[in-house]
Amino acid sequence: MPAASAPVFRLLLLRHAKAAWALPGQKDFDRTLDDAGFADAEVLADMAADQDLRPDIVLCSTAVRCRQTADALRRAMSEDLEIRYIDGLYAGGANVYRDIISSQAPALSALMVVGHNPVIEEILNEVLGEEAATKAAPAGYPAGALAVIDFEVRPSDTRLPLGILAAWLDPDTHSR
Repeated sequence: MPAASAPVFRLLLLRHAKAAWALPGQKDFDRTLDDAGFADAEVLADMAADQDLRPDIVLCSTAVRCRQTADALRRAMSEDLEIRYIDGLYAGGANVYRDIISSQAPALSALMVVGHNPVIEEILNEVLGEEAATKAAPAGYPAGALAVIDFEVRPSDTRLPLGILAAWLDPDTHSR
């Protein structure tokens, strides 16, 4: 049986792990992961590393809870995992995420985005189609979950193409 061919492009969409509620006077941006979120981030990072789901680069929201989630990936995968922090992933909508994803260097074969809902879920719906996205995440995109989407064509500056779900990792239910 011939080996499956590698995708032209792989997008890994990671919603930050569970975060604590803001303390009085604390900005949403500064919310940290709660205890369950720290544990889930470590579990997810280990699951991704075990399945060799290592991206070429990680683009991460600058919000504290996203940075903490990405730090778990670095610990599990490699200290040399390149993580770039992008302000636009904190408050930006789907258009910002789309632009950031499609503007990456053509040499990248695997890109991870660590961001926030509802935008992560919106991008998932766009690249899988609503039916496949609902099948993957019937109750919505859970905190700390990772969708791995493979594409036969690269994203362009005008749209994200349809892809296929190659893996779904959720620290609460484990991978599917």
